[in-house]
Amino acid sequence: MRLQISAVGRISGTPEAQLADEYVRLVNALARQAGLKGLRVAEVEARRSEGAARLAEEGELLTRSLPPGGLVVALDRRGEPWSSEELAKRLGEARDRALPSMTFLVGGADGLAEPLLKAADRRLSFGAQTWPHRLVRAMLLEQIYRATTILVGHPYHRG
Repeated sequence: MRLQISAVGRISGTPEAQLADEYVRLVNALARQAGLKGLRVAEVEARRSEGAARLAEEGELLTRSLPPGGLVVALDRRGEPWSSEELAKRLGEARDRALPSMTFLVGGADGLAEPLLKAADRRLSFGAQTWPHRLVRAMLLEQIYRATTILVGHPYHRG
């Protein structure tokens, strides 16, 4: 199973991008051992339109980035607050079901369009606070790395 993050906006050249790149590298180093095909990040351009039009345009771009037939997890403050262990369990279950992919959606400044949220298989929350999308991406990648280490029994996760 391939892991993917589909995110609105480009973050290259930022400290968050360096952190994100490091976690992608770490996940990919453990992927085969965890029974995964690796992790990639697909960035779509943030739109300049406003409100509902922006959400719809970004939603269409995110939809086009999705691999066919996989599980889709939308990051949304109204979603479920998974622990690291729960994320590892869900990754392992999706892998064991032989799903082709598991994609995490990260919205832009206005979040994710409602149709995209409704179409997602699951919603994941990092809490009620509003987080910058660059930081959310780095936090999500760290949690995917942590979940991968849990799957392989690596001592990184000691909680």
